[in-house]
Amino acid sequence: MEYADGLVFMSPSPSTVHQQVSGRLHAKLFNFLDGGKCQVFSAPYDIHLYRDDLDETKIFIPDLSVICDQDGLKENRFVGVPELISEILSPSNQSHDLVTKMEAYMKYGVKEYWVVTPMLNAIQLYALTGEQVYQQIEVMKDKGTIKSSILKGFQVHLEEIFR
Repeated sequence: MEYADGLVFMSPSPSTVHQQVSGRLHAKLFNFLDGGKCQVFSAPYDIHLYRDDLDETKIFIPDLSVICDQDGLKENRFVGVPELISEILSPSNQSHDLVTKMEAYMKYGVKEYWVVTPMLNAIQLYALTGEQVYQQIEVMKDKGTIKSSILKGFQVHLEEIFR
């Protein structure tokens, strides 16, 4: 369950393909980040979006979150703003991930948002601009390499994620 703007959102369990894609992307991020100050967390792990200047409660469970702020790590959740969030779309959750979550991630300042669509073998990468809005940086479908704009040196080959 997730909570935003006084509403509770429930999602069905993810599909096998969803879990396979999530696992492969998690492994890539884990290996890239291992030994550094940032860590990757996979669902189910609560992200309580928090900034001092915003007085709202939003609790989401992203598929993958890259967290560099160690102070925000609590016993069973993270409180703050992750550097990068990746959501893997399913037919049942597309509007929630592409509207509700995307808007919240942008508003709170998540620097990079990856939208992964297994049904199309596609990844869309959005980066936060200086005006605090998401700009679509890259879209890859079926094959090619997508590169993070904030995790310097991190790249993903679509053929490896969607095999």
